[in-house]
Amino acid sequence: MVPAGPYDDASEQPPKDACGVFGVWAPGEDVAKLTYFGLYALQHRGQEAAGMAVSDGTTVVVYKELGLVAQVFDEATLSALGGHLAVGHCRYSTTGSGTWENAQPSYRPSMHGGGIALGHNGNLTNTAELAAKATDPVDPSRRMPKATNDSDLITSLLSAHPDMSLEAVAMEVLPLLRGAFSLVFMDEHTLYAARDPHGVRPLVLGRLERGWVVASETAALDIVGASFIREVEPGELIAVDEHGLRTQRFAPATPKGCLFEYVYLARPDTSIAGRSVHETRVEVGRRLAAEAPVEADLVIPVPESGTPAAIGYAQASGIPYGTGLVKNSYVGRTFIQPSNTIRQLGIRLKLNPLRSAIAGKRIVVVDDSIVRGNTQRALVRMLREAGAVEVHVRISSPPVQWPCFYGIDFASRAELIASGLAVDEIRASIGADSLAYIALDSLVEATTVPAERLCSACFDGRYPIELPAPELLGKHMLEGIFGAVQTDADGAVPTAPAVGAADALQRP
Repeated sequence: MVPAGPYDDASEQPPKDACGVFGVWAPGEDVAKLTYFGLYALQHRGQEAAGMAVSDGTTVVVYKELGLVAQVFDEATLSALGGHLAVGHCRYSTTGSGTWENAQPSYRPSMHGGGIALGHNGNLTNTAELAAKATDPVDPSRRMPKATNDSDLITSLLSAHPDMSLEAVAMEVLPLLRGAFSLVFMDEHTLYAARDPHGVRPLVLGRLERGWVVASETAALDIVGASFIREVEPGELIAVDEHGLRTQRFAPATPKGCLFEYVYLARPDTSIAGRSVHETRVEVGRRLAAEAPVEADLVIPVPESGTPAAIGYAQASGIPYGTGLVKNSYVGRTFIQPSNTIRQLGIRLKLNPLRSAIAGKRIVVVDDSIVRGNTQRALVRMLREAGAVEVHVRISSPPVQWPCFYGIDFASRAELIASGLAVDEIRASIGADSLAYIALDSLVEATTVPAERLCSACFDGRYPIELPAPELLGKHMLEGIFGAVQTDADGAVPTAPAVGAADALQRP
């Protein structure tokens, strides 16, 4: 089991990011180090595990482990991973537990020889249906997925056709997948990338002097010196080998990009749909100032995700922008359990108020979202203890009222504070003098992407990809289907969680 970090207490967790994927085909380059730095740039998308698969044209070698990218890889390990082709992954679990078996890339020996390694960002919604296809009814052990995540399920399906090339198999398997998926996968010779027909999760294509790169975000291209070419199209399969790059479509495009990528998930130095995420967030802050003005002395962000919107709010309102909360950049996932005394301090492990800037002032504090409300409640209390006269909370997204089934591990609907309380009730709950959220229409307009091309289900409950029955949803569903259990560090074998989603889905 993954050791707990200081924010693993459910009451303190922010929304968990989707995952980061990276792939490179570049003869003559050190592809292992390129992949390492690409994953380093994508670390914010997944902090439970990291791994990469590398091929020298003969053998695919996979190395993966629990932990951050810098904890998993060192110089000696990277030096041993020689080849011209690689795929990498940094994980947060949205399907299956945070165990080593579920770390990626997933790997399967192919029935036509060789092997297949795959990294996945997203979440499938027809997992139960695919699980039945991946299990041979005559000999269930032959094709039974080894892990309990949908990524290994996809790898199992891709590896099970002895008389077809991987590319041909992919063109048969990809149309069977439902939900959100941005994939990088490979055999000994070829790099592949594919994006679901809705393009829910980002995936971009870049060019090196001697090769090609695919990655979750443009920031990863920048880090490895690749020039941005374009986004991988929804419903597109790309293949790169010694003959160059080729592309084909496995499904028509019906774009529904994730709106929450603009709010929180993506790095501010990434571009989506041709627009800087930072620029979008600053514009959201400007619009928020116009929609929810207040008399105050200082605008401060909750770093780092609230910073661009706070800059925009200050610009539009004329209220000075300043630093009021200091972030400890070294607090992420940790393998050292804090003491009970330290755990009770909660958010102070990560953020601490700058008293000299706050005392005696009316403060506007800008954050990206409110999920359960515990973090904001602690922040407001800290700011008041530091001497703030008034605390006005401004949120650069609409109220999060619905869980995500496309690759973000939000709280259950019962735990989402906005699903049961009105805005003024939330204000009272967190102890703020005032509270306001950006309007959904304003957020969409700030992205410059038409509303019909965006998924805003976590805000309005309108899921663009059909969902199965509630009992066929849930992070640990495959553990129930395959009867999987994991052994923890003490040797105990916990009971597999019940199959099914925590919430009955009700349409608005």
